[in-house]
Amino acid sequence: MLRIALFCSQGMSTSLLGLKMKAAGEKMGYELKILAFPVTEMEQRLSGVDCALLAPQMGFMNKHLEDICKPYNIPFGVIPIVDYGNCDGAGVFKLALRLIEGGFNNA
Repeated sequence: MLRIALFCSQGMSTSLLGLKMKAAGEKMGYELKILAFPVTEMEQRLSGVDCALLAPQMGFMNKHLEDICKPYNIPFGVIPIVDYGNCDGAGVFKLALRLIEGGFNNA
C-alpha cells in the first residue's frame, strides 16, 4: 500500500484532490491511502509516508518543508497549480509515483 500525504494551509482544500487521486490510483491497480493535513503538522505526520506533496498556494514554504522531509528520505514535491486547480487526481498521483520511483527529489 502506498501512503501519500498532502499538505496545505489547513488540510481541507486537498481533501477532494485526495479522493480523486485515490480513485485514479486504484483504477491503475494501486492500493492507496491518501492523507491530508495542515502544513503545520508535517513533522508529526511523516511516519510511514511514501511521498509528501505540498499544495501550490503553500509553495513559498517549499525549501523549509523539503528540509523537513530530507532526513526521513521521503520524496517531496509541490503540486503543479494547473493540476491542483483542475483537481486532476490522475495527474497528481502520477507526480507522486515519479517522486517515489526517483527517491528523494523536489518536483
